[in-house]
Amino acid sequence: MDEQKKTYYIDVGSGQISQSATSATWSYKIQADTEEIIQLRELFDQNYSTEWKNFFRAHVPYVEYHYDRENDAYDSTIQQVYGMLHKLGDEEAKHHIESMDILPK
Repeated sequence: MDEQKKTYYIDVGSGQISQSATSATWSYKIQADTEEIIQLRELFDQNYSTEWKNFFRAHVPYVEYHYDRENDAYDSTIQQVYGMLHKLGDEEAKHHIESMDILPK
């Protein structure tokens, strides 16, 4: 039996997922079940961890951005986040993400 989807409000920058439209700022409105929210939370957590690695790597001046595994990992995960938001989002979210041209073709 399929679980009932609920409305969630997402802020990608902070990684915040909320069921309240007024508790914090948000950028995307989606409809998701518990499993999809868990998957999205795991992607946000993965990027948070990668951001710390990037912070420490940033203090090593001889590693260029395009040769950095952590940046590649962050880019890949953020694409997955936007892919989920596009799949689960309302029409406004879908149009905005499409206008960003961030999803693979």
